[in-house]
Amino acid sequence: MGRTLSKLEKRKYEILLVALLQHLFIGIFLSDMDFYTRVVWPINMLLLGLGSIFLFIGKHSWQHWFRNLHFILILLLPIGIPFFGQLSWYFAFLNINYVIFFCFIFLEVIRFLIKPGYINTDIISAAACGYLLLIEISVFLLQFFENQDHNAFKGLDYSSPAHTFIDLVYFCSITFTSIGFGDITPNLPVTKLITAFIGIAGQFYTVVLVGILISKFSSKQSKV
Repeated sequence: MGRTLSKLEKRKYEILLVALLQHLFIGIFLSDMDFYTRVVWPINMLLLGLGSIFLFIGKHSWQHWFRNLHFILILLLPIGIPFFGQLSWYFAFLNINYVIFFCFIFLEVIRFLIKPGYINTDIISAAACGYLLLIEISVFLLQFFENQDHNAFKGLDYSSPAHTFIDLVYFCSITFTSIGFGDITPNLPVTKLITAFIGIAGQFYTVVLVGILISKFSSKQSKV
């Protein structure tokens, strides 16, 4: 058991990367959005939470304990969607907590990336995780404002929470990559400004990440 946990911990960024990919893009393989909301989403969050656990193993600060308690709340929130999904405050509460949850993981990934030294598969996986975590944070932040006012965006599918979530994953992804097809557009001043900030944050992360990777590669080469 100990050896298994040790092996999983060594692969923690690969595990987190897979968990993030399935959470954001598993909708590619599903057509039943009601099933997605009631069953797949809670399972996704469980897998994502388990995928992030190994980032915090061996840490005993107050942030670590707060993160553990918050993780329990994160697991319970999707389960309540079938019962409280019609209440606007419930989705607002859910979105805020998801933003906090993903910010927690993102900061841990950044701490790892800026450590001096080496470049290996962990660094590459962590870099990809950071990019996907920024998308997660942006999706739930924008979903919070969309939940408050359905005029926040033009072009979103409001037929179910799952459709809205998938549309926002798509919107944030193309915003980060500076593609911008224009089929979904922000419609309120606050969502326009947040979208602008998201685009800047995505470009900034990319530039800084390239600098970090070059620095690590140069450091490794100089030691050879």
